[in-house]
Amino acid sequence: MTTLLFNHPVCQEHDTGFGHPECSARITAVLNVLHTSPFAALEWREAPEAEIEQLARIHPPEYIEKIFASIPKQGHYAIDGDTVVSPRSGAAALRAAGAACAAVDAVLRGEADNAFCATRPPGHHAEPKQAMGFCLFANAAIAAAHARAVHHLDRVAIVDFDVHHGNGTQAALQHDPGYLYISTHQAYIYPGTGRREERGVDNIVNIPLLANSNSADLRHAWQYDIEPALNEFRPQLILISAGFDAHHMDPLAELNFSEDDYKWLTEQILAIAAEYCSGRVVSVLEGGYSIPALAASVAVHVRALLEAPKTAQRLLIKGILARQKAKRDGARL
Repeated sequence: MTTLLFNHPVCQEHDTGFGHPECSARITAVLNVLHTSPFAALEWREAPEAEIEQLARIHPPEYIEKIFASIPKQGHYAIDGDTVVSPRSGAAALRAAGAACAAVDAVLRGEADNAFCATRPPGHHAEPKQAMGFCLFANAAIAAAHARAVHHLDRVAIVDFDVHHGNGTQAALQHDPGYLYISTHQAYIYPGTGRREERGVDNIVNIPLLANSNSADLRHAWQYDIEPALNEFRPQLILISAGFDAHHMDPLAELNFSEDDYKWLTEQILAIAAEYCSGRVVSVLEGGYSIPALAASVAVHVRALLEAPKTAQRLLIKGILARQKAKRDGARL
């Protein structure tokens, strides 16, 4: 068993124009680092195109048609002030959504322990009827719906640690208790959603963090919000919306996470997955706009995925011992 890496060359051909932060250099940097010797154990797979049926579990057919109709034959077209498409953008978006669904298939069929989708455009801002925030299709939500429809899962969780709230994922899933969506994000920035009181049908956990929040704040969020929600939900599959723009070097926000934080958080998620769903995790790339920080953060994230069985066993044992100690201490009172 291993970690799968899904990618397709067309993801680098999605041209957003000069100076756009969501650029092809992001994927180039990610692939360059994952081609180095520490990642020799990765199994690389070509991302397939998503089927219209897969997209349509989240997006209405008329929206899908509108997106493909907006793809220009040459040059660029701005769907909004942030979301720019070019001739190969539609093909890239199909591969990005298709990668997430194929990764779910592979992990649930037992072909790998987990998977990472190094694709673009990202997806968590795409609402069912609206492209926005660099995103065309809601990749993680599409993959979650695919897991439930095709593999008949009852409970699928998405943990989103992108610095921006995943309004699209929330909008797609907030009315169905078979999904749990958890988001840590910087408060009061784009897209302006993600308040704690946005609870869906008690299946949305938003953790807005103030500017300059750091490692301690992330660990507090894990202990008091993320871990309890996952323990209560008992997911059969965990998807990660892996945005790395909460890094202190990122130019689009003001959180102070580091590579060590992403490593730590990934390990915690993997330990929960080991406890409830045989370690089944699919991670999908979202944001991250400092190229060096993105490459370094993806490296530690994927390294943690590769080392998941060993890490999960260590953290599970640590948790068992902590619970046993707490029980003994309680008995002494």
